[in-house]
Amino acid sequence: MSDPILGLVGLGVLFVAIFIGFPIAFTLGAIALGIGYIALGPVVFDLAVLQTQSVMQDTVLASVPFFLFMGFLLEQSGLMQRLFTGVQLLLGGLRGSLYLAVVITATVFAAATGIVGSAVTLLGVMASPSMKASGYDVRMSAGAITAGGTLGILIPPSVMLIVMGPAVGVPATDLFAAAVLPGLMLSGLFAAWCLVRCWINPALGPALPPEMRAKSLGPVLVDLAIGVAPVIVVLLSTLGVILAGIATPTDAGAVGCVATFILTTLSGRLTVAKVKHSIRSTLEISSMILMLVAASNLFGSIFARLGSAEFIANMVTSLQLPPWMMLVLILFIIFLLGWPLEWVPIVLIVVPIFLPVVKAAGIDLIWFATLVAVTLQTAWLSPPVALSAYFLKGVVPEWRIQDIYAGMLQFLFLQVIAVIILLMFPALATWLPTFN
Repeated sequence: MSDPILGLVGLGVLFVAIFIGFPIAFTLGAIALGIGYIALGPVVFDLAVLQTQSVMQDTVLASVPFFLFMGFLLEQSGLMQRLFTGVQLLLGGLRGSLYLAVVITATVFAAATGIVGSAVTLLGVMASPSMKASGYDVRMSAGAITAGGTLGILIPPSVMLIVMGPAVGVPATDLFAAAVLPGLMLSGLFAAWCLVRCWINPALGPALPPEMRAKSLGPVLVDLAIGVAPVIVVLLSTLGVILAGIATPTDAGAVGCVATFILTTLSGRLTVAKVKHSIRSTLEISSMILMLVAASNLFGSIFARLGSAEFIANMVTSLQLPPWMMLVLILFIIFLLGWPLEWVPIVLIVVPIFLPVVKAAGIDLIWFATLVAVTLQTAWLSPPVALSAYFLKGVVPEWRIQDIYAGMLQFLFLQVIAVIILLMFPALATWLPTFN
């Protein structure tokens, strides 16, 4: 068996093992060492040490725990609850106001952290009681919550973009800038969809009954100010200094952690137990992500050394498709893989395989990475994995999983529209990075 075919066999075994349910990081490492030892001999163990060491020395990846910790602190402090309540009461007389409140709160929360699971869980806990009490449609409610929660994977600071930067060879700061406009566009599409559907069919999202509306505007504005102010401080101390070129993502993440900790402590709702929970959750998720990065780097280096990546690139290039059609084909493959797989193996394994093809076609890497990021949001909204559905089901058990899936699919359609718009107007992704 030739080396390129051996690499492809290893890739096939990897996908089968992931589908069965084996842990991705350990599976990656084991298969990489297995096929590497067959093709390269004992030198593969030296390669494993060097690849792991290179990941440990990557200062950009050191920002992952910082942004995760910020998100967990904001989740535990209850500040997002006040923001949601303020938006809900301010728009109480509008049809579909709770959908709009969910999308706005999700967008603000996404701009402060990049944790999809926390966002969906938090939105489900905050919004579902009001939605049920107001007679809102279960499917639309589930779709708005799960789709809004996925914005955290795209709107910076996004953990996925931090991981994707080294994978495609683009600075994370450029990817942060590129994702701002597409993220806001998606948020606008979600909000517009909900409002238009409620305008056509008021039964989907009736206006809040008088007893649930605010008696005066003052308390509403206070809730909004208390909910928005900390997020603005966090944005200025993290995303602001990153996009302005003042600090690296790692430095900004550390500053943002300090700012978030001070603000959440001053809110009076942060306890020692909640801080411990935030620290433990940060350690668990960041360890998982960084182990995946190390294992995938090893697999990718062996895959490339065997010539398998070049074999695939040559095979795709031999189709002699125009660059735009080549790009659509790659995105379609990633879209299909997003149904059974999470974003981590796709970013760390699949994207690097297609990278030589993208470079040969002369496609802008920032635009390509942004398109991949928007496409990968479908992984959170696509059955059967659809982790957002399980997060929501966990906090709202009375909602049937079939209804949650049905609600998610209509927002999945909006995701596809967003990808098409971004394909037609690359400047949405490439304009802001020119100011870096």
